Amino acid sequence: MFGRLITAMVTPFDEKGELDLSRLPRLIDHLLSSGTEGLVVCGTTGESPTLSHEEKLALFSATVSYVAGRVPVIAGTGGYDTRSAVKFTHEADQLGVDGFLQVAPYYNKPSQEGLYQHFKSIAECTTKPVIIYNIPGRTSVNVQVETMARLSEVPNIVAVKESSGDFVQISRMISETPADFMVYSGDDKFALPVMALGGTGVVSVAAHVVGHQMAKMVGAFFRGDLATARNLHHELFPIFEGLFRTTNPVLVKEALNMIGVPVGSVRLPLVPATSKEKQELQEVLMKWTPGN
Repeated sequence: MFGRLITAMVTPFDEKGELDLSRLPRLIDHLLSSGTEGLVVCGTTGESPTLSHEEKLALFSATVSYVAGRVPVIAGTGGYDTRSAVKFTHEADQLGVDGFLQVAPYYNKPSQEGLYQHFKSIAECTTKPVIIYNIPGRTSVNVQVETMARLSEVPNIVAVKESSGDFVQISRMISETPADFMVYSGDDKFALPVMALGGTGVVSVAAHVVGHQMAKMVGAFFRGDLATARNLHHELFPIFEGLFRTTNPVLVKEALNMIGVPVGSVRLPLVPATSKEKQELQEVLMKWTPGN
């Protein structure tokens, strides 16, 4: 439905930190030409907490228009207020997006029943597919396996971007949800092991920089060429680690600027990479050599 390699796209800013839609086509072309099969717009990597409502709608509209059906466009419309998330999802639905990413409500720490009712309410406001985003490290709440199994019975809740890093939970989530319910790794470094457990693919950050190699790794795995997939995983691992030495998306935006895809810097409260972080990133990029 969404592909196996989805990229959680950064949001391009100009040098003053304002949304720069003129930089969007270059970014999208770069991602699609390097293997991305689906785009998440306004996720965590897209700095959704610091984007205004109007900026998000403008990003959705511009992305849908430029992509023109080439790959699915998945809108991040989640939040910690169910009524606001329902309203925002309805608005984005009118712009022609292909699906929605719904992060677990952060800060207010709802119960498992609260999580279920939250996601169910959002899914019921649209006929389009919904992906749940479970990232306890940022939200302080974990969507447990039993709750995910209940949610998988909602007709248009079709997938989870699972970023718990808990492989017992991930294994159970795959085995205790329907066969057509898609479990994506939310972490590049866990993409291969999650796929080995029966996962669908990865929602990637590293694909901004090493998309061709990510696509090769995913493709090799699903062709049954485990040796190639494993070798690519180990080859790419320094990139997976290097891009997350500070809070995402600080370094992936820096890396894009370094490779000639201008996307600007980050917005407060995130701050640009330090000189040391830039030097370390350059060293990682220089040491990494793509396979043939």
